[in-house]
Amino acid sequence: MSTAVRRPGFTASAQSFAARTGSAVRNWPWWVQASAIYLAARLVSAGIFMAAALHQGVNPWFPPKPDYWNFINIWDARWYGQVIANGYPSVLPTDAAGNVQENTWAFYPLFPALSGGLSALTGLRPEAALTIVAMLAGWAAALAVYLLFRQKAAHAPALWGVAFFATFPVSAVLQVPYAEPLNLLLLAVALVLVIRRRYFLAMPVVVLLCLSRPVGVPFAAMVGLLLVYRLMEHLRSRRDGTTAADSHSRGDLTALTGLTVVAGLSALAWPAAAWVATGDIQAYTRTETVWRGHDLVPFKPWFDTGVDLFGPVLGLLSPFVFVALFGAMLFLPPVVRLGVEIRLWCACYMGYLVMFLHPQTSTFRMLLPLFPLALGAVLLSRSRAYRGTVVVMFLLLQMVWIVWLWAWAQLPGGGDYPP
Repeated sequence: MSTAVRRPGFTASAQSFAARTGSAVRNWPWWVQASAIYLAARLVSAGIFMAAALHQGVNPWFPPKPDYWNFINIWDARWYGQVIANGYPSVLPTDAAGNVQENTWAFYPLFPALSGGLSALTGLRPEAALTIVAMLAGWAAALAVYLLFRQKAAHAPALWGVAFFATFPVSAVLQVPYAEPLNLLLLAVALVLVIRRRYFLAMPVVVLLCLSRPVGVPFAAMVGLLLVYRLMEHLRSRRDGTTAADSHSRGDLTALTGLTVVAGLSALAWPAAAWVATGDIQAYTRTETVWRGHDLVPFKPWFDTGVDLFGPVLGLLSPFVFVALFGAMLFLPPVVRLGVEIRLWCACYMGYLVMFLHPQTSTFRMLLPLFPLALGAVLLSRSRAYRGTVVVMFLLLQMVWIVWLWAWAQLPGGGDYPP
């Protein structure tokens, strides 16, 4: 009977190696650590995309079982390619009944302008340029998200926040030719500057932000409400004869007022451009509502969807319940730690969605600008088991999002589920 030879030093050596490796990683610069987390997340997403592509059947864009690059260049990516190739129409396309048809005015100009410029400078095909710009913007967004989170938390929680951001179920969109990566980069930078009270520096960033995706209205509302809050704080301190350590000076209030004006005007810039180019004051809104199949009526789509899902009684109550739960979440201690600026942004953006969005499968992607709440989720518990479980859960749900929504499948009655 043989006896296995025990190596008492083996476990200790492995633990020592792991400790040295962990120590080395912790000594990396912050941007290397954040980049490593983001790159790992994107490689996992690429693997999911490639696996899903193997099961992609007949579709409107390419033969079945496409390669990775073709598979990510579908849906709205094709619209951005059309913007680069043909620009925006001076006359809105309509059908025989005069109804506006789908057209490029629904797609904001900054992302295709940068990609088109890269294509012209390098000779790259437009779809390749769109992909490169989106991927670089996604990486830069992860770094900006870390800087934003560092305004409110230490290094380790901020890195976990980047991990949550990079693995969120719809984060795979950060590596496809969509405008989301560029929009989130600009949003994160704008929020950092607002928190640091660098209001003048924030102005050009906000202008670009409002030309990347339709987030200008909620951002303008956020800085407007922040101005009211800071002004009341200033007046209260003058009345009481005290000055809080974080109170705004007259110069700060003047700069914040200027940012509010710039944000409000920038939010209207793209609809105004569509009006000037087409002569139709409703050109932008008429184009946006084509995809939902009916005119824009604030709040109504949420009640309609609630009735469809839960019936006539619970369906009418469900939007109120949703808003109440979201509002209560903003007062949880981990979220309160995020500060007034971030909480105002999340409240204004969700209010904007409830007012104007038509709930559908694309709604999951529309929630990405609420990414600052990822830090609140991190701060909910210091347990590594909890945080690791969240990352694993996000990756599993990412598989669901890619297979269910990104991979194209026609519904029995026609149509599809857009991502």
